[in-house]
Amino acid sequence: MAFKACDSGLTEDGAPLCWQAKPVSRRRWASPLLYYITDRQQFAGDEGQKREKLLQKIAECAAAGVDYLQLREKDLSGRELERLANDVMSAIPAGSKTRLLINGRTDIALACGAHGVHLPAGDISASDVRSLWMKVSQDAIPPVIGVSAHSLSEVLSAEAHGADFVVFGPVFQKDGRTNAAGLEELQEVCTQSTIPVQALGGVTLENARQCFQAGAAGVAGIRLFQAGDVSEICNRLRNSTASR
Repeated sequence: MAFKACDSGLTEDGAPLCWQAKPVSRRRWASPLLYYITDRQQFAGDEGQKREKLLQKIAECAAAGVDYLQLREKDLSGRELERLANDVMSAIPAGSKTRLLINGRTDIALACGAHGVHLPAGDISASDVRSLWMKVSQDAIPPVIGVSAHSLSEVLSAEAHGADFVVFGPVFQKDGRTNAAGLEELQEVCTQSTIPVQALGGVTLENARQCFQAGAAGVAGIRLFQAGDVSEICNRLRNSTASR
């Protein structure tokens, strides 16, 4: 069933009145997965200050129990990214549940001892990365592999190639306004996929519950975690699943 566009008002969650989550037959996720994607350029100050604020934010995320961190600093050279990745690994305490994934750079993930890789849509397959990782890695711990997806076919392809989870989006507009088509697509991929689907794109504390109602296993974002107190943000996100 397609959701029709409407302008007849919003629910208390900010969703169009004509949009309601269809019952999701897949299992509910007990606790939401939380995924912080970095962008040090959004911090104020010079390069050194931005780097320091990023590392502080990462330490806060680890302390708050954020599940995954994606180091996504595309403007850095390989050497600079590796140096930053090493510092990030040092900022994550031993025994933390937080896992560091490097965006699109399996070589740097291996070099810095990261926990895995996040693959952009259309990149090398998760199965190829996993095979390479297990051949090169000094330990026998399999990598965590997340994959970006923008369609059901991309989600199913990532699943077929052994991805641990997918990040699907955009679900909302950049300003957080509800996009009925985005919510419909999210619910469809959550219904069809057997691996966790995390929602990305305009996700806020106010609309995150709609993602969970649509069947998402978690939410991902930059500003969602980068602006404000991470501990409070995580608590509110976790509490928002209680009434989904």
